[in-house]
Amino acid sequence: MKLSIQDLQLSGKRVFIRVDFNVPLANGGTEITSDKRIRASLPTIKYALEQGAGVVLASHLGRPKGKRNPEMSMAPVAVKLAELLGLPVKLAPDCIGPEVAAMLPAPGEVLLLENLRYHSEEEANDPGFSAELAKLCDIYVNDAFGSAHRAHASTVGMIQFVSQAAAGLLMDLELKYLGKATSNPDRPCVALIGGAKVSDKIEMIENLAKVVDTLLIGGAMAYTFLRAQGLPTGKSLVEEDKIDLAKSLLANLGSKLMLPVDHVVASEFKAGAENETVTEIPADKMALDIGQKTIDAYAAVIAGSKTVIWNGPMGVFEMPPFDHGTVSLAKAVANSGAISVVGGGDSEKAIKVAGVSAQITHVSTGGGASLEFLSGIELPGVAALTNK
Repeated sequence: MKLSIQDLQLSGKRVFIRVDFNVPLANGGTEITSDKRIRASLPTIKYALEQGAGVVLASHLGRPKGKRNPEMSMAPVAVKLAELLGLPVKLAPDCIGPEVAAMLPAPGEVLLLENLRYHSEEEANDPGFSAELAKLCDIYVNDAFGSAHRAHASTVGMIQFVSQAAAGLLMDLELKYLGKATSNPDRPCVALIGGAKVSDKIEMIENLAKVVDTLLIGGAMAYTFLRAQGLPTGKSLVEEDKIDLAKSLLANLGSKLMLPVDHVVASEFKAGAENETVTEIPADKMALDIGQKTIDAYAAVIAGSKTVIWNGPMGVFEMPPFDHGTVSLAKAVANSGAISVVGGGDSEKAIKVAGVSAQITHVSTGGGASLEFLSGIELPGVAALTNK
């Protein structure tokens, strides 16, 4: 179990909090189009301030590739954060160096460092750069779960130069819900896995198969499994080089793995394309969503569950009417009363479209990080934190 910010004495200390402020920007980097990631770390920032700490915040933004790019400056983030906190937020001209050192915050103050990735040493996990970052604080806190799968200077390297490294409140939540779901879930436990490729989710399927009672497979990846069973898949997306792998998974998982029994098919990959629901896919058509029989079968399994882990859409979710299966199962998850842990951007969009976000127990803030966590891969940014 990792040390939490709530385990620390923060009064009078300078706390470096690695946050995920990699927000989407428009109008040449001047306008934030979604402040969700900033809001997600507010509880940790406010807690540190309430405990009497001076707070240094650090994040990357975009991919400036080691060079200063005004379109990827943290300046609009500082403005938005000050608005949300109701406090002044100073923006440092850089993230290391004497100018930054001269601006370090007193208790109750907030300093936001300029984009970490203006320095190539950040992604290279350079020891010298890590040591310079560590000079800015007494205590390190990581609240950026979305970056915890990267061994960068601000997520791993600088920790060797500080006395204590703890998880922030957001990181605590991620580890609590993802950890329980993958190690000691309330049962029955169901995993709903979608997306385009078996190859993207193979580690996840194999890891979750050790824990869950049922694996419900949807999305284009289902058709590689169906081809492996010798069933017709028409023009549906199939990973030909993964058919033997799918056969192996089918043999190993047996009745634990459920596949679609009917499909919404069309002749072309186009929004609003003329479509029909079939149990056998015609040679001249492609499957773009799961059919109603599959929705009903999957929903029945979900309804009887105590834990649901969901990663990936059931069809071409971004293209109506082929979003029906994904949205229907989002509602089924919400109505199940189960502990629900959702990871992945499309799954998050689905619960919003379905209007059930408030009924989901935990929506992970890290796409790549949650995929690796669910796949049983130890995240460097978590492993580096101090153990209790």
